[in-house]
Amino acid sequence: MACLLMVFSGIDGQAQNKTWKLEECINYALDKNIQVKKSNLTSDQDQLYFNQAKSNRLPSLNASVSENLNWYKGFDSSTGQYGSSNGSNSTNYGVNTSVSVYNGDKLNTRIKQAEINFQSSKYYSESVKESVGLNILNAYLQVLYSYENVKNAEKQIESTTEQLALAKERMDLGVIASSDYLQIKSELSTEKSTLATAQSQLAIDNVTLEQLMELPVDPNFSVSSPNLESLLVEFVQPNAQEIYNLALGIKPEIKNIELTKESTALNVKIAKADYMPIITANAGLSTGYSSLNSGSGYATQLNDKVNPSVGLTLSIPIFQKKQVKTNVGIATIAVTNAELDVINTKNQLRKEIEQACVNVASAKSQYTASLEQNQSSKESYDVTNEKFKVGLLNSVDFLVQKTSLITSESKLLQSKFNLIFSYKVLDFYKGVPLTL
Repeated sequence: MACLLMVFSGIDGQAQNKTWKLEECINYALDKNIQVKKSNLTSDQDQLYFNQAKSNRLPSLNASVSENLNWYKGFDSSTGQYGSSNGSNSTNYGVNTSVSVYNGDKLNTRIKQAEINFQSSKYYSESVKESVGLNILNAYLQVLYSYENVKNAEKQIESTTEQLALAKERMDLGVIASSDYLQIKSELSTEKSTLATAQSQLAIDNVTLEQLMELPVDPNFSVSSPNLESLLVEFVQPNAQEIYNLALGIKPEIKNIELTKESTALNVKIAKADYMPIITANAGLSTGYSSLNSGSGYATQLNDKVNPSVGLTLSIPIFQKKQVKTNVGIATIAVTNAELDVINTKNQLRKEIEQACVNVASAKSQYTASLEQNQSSKESYDVTNEKFKVGLLNSVDFLVQKTSLITSESKLLQSKFNLIFSYKVLDFYKGVPLTL
């Protein structure tokens, strides 16, 4: 029992252990989460594609060197016969460059598309991070809830232990029957079993949070317990439409899907560019040496054979077996599909926000009802407890009232954390940072 309290207070008998705050848990998870890392890599990759698309405007430049060896048999016209094989060698040097002058604006369109894809990937990465943060929040609150369950179970055992001692004294004095004493003792055993179950659930929830954080399981792992009562603010009925309108402008998944649609639309323009002619400018410089030209030296031949060239190439598409038309049709269908994805994503967001608003209203109603019920149960228990102490009430009626109090406290605790999580989910859609 004491060890469990040490874990949550962050105090080990010999050393001070780290107590994790929610923000620290989220930041650690974002740093270690594989999906977050992969989304960041996707963004880095799209940035490289964007840089490459801009570089495609530049001319290409290539140099070449070739060395050739040839053998041939000389023909003697006086004898009409071929003589022995002779060899020769030649060396050629060349430099060539080419640049696209006009290609139906395809290069500029692809640059714009690559830039959009880069921005879209960054928003996708942000949406992955938000999802991880929300999962951490849920697991964090679950740990706090389980810890409160453990504390409640310990309080019940402490109270029942005192009552058992009192019942033992009264039984020894002959005031109550042994059956009354045994009923209290049985209740204590039940509560100890409840505590063991609560402790096991707490351990499981701790492991769940650590695994979501990608943190190796540590028996000394603990989380801080903030003042949650301050989060139970006065309830104001949330307006789903207002929150939805706000979320449309800030949620990364919406920006991501809209940019994806914009990028997809550019594929139509890229496909249509293949209907247009292509103009390419090219230039080159070449020279060479051949051993067959025995009258000139190596350097002389290289100097004499310098051949510069400049030209334009016009490529006009005439018939391409409907390939361009098919590509344009496929790209157009993809745009329609992307538009449907945008509508579906927005509809899904709207439904989630509407559900979150309903959940808040329902959670607040349950919390208010549980609070009133718990207050009534406490008042009834206090009266019953006083009667039991002075011997005006038997153990059966006392345990019935105590069970009612335990049940009301459990419902109140559950409704409390449910309300806090519901508030935080609503804040999530509003763009409010996840904090406690």
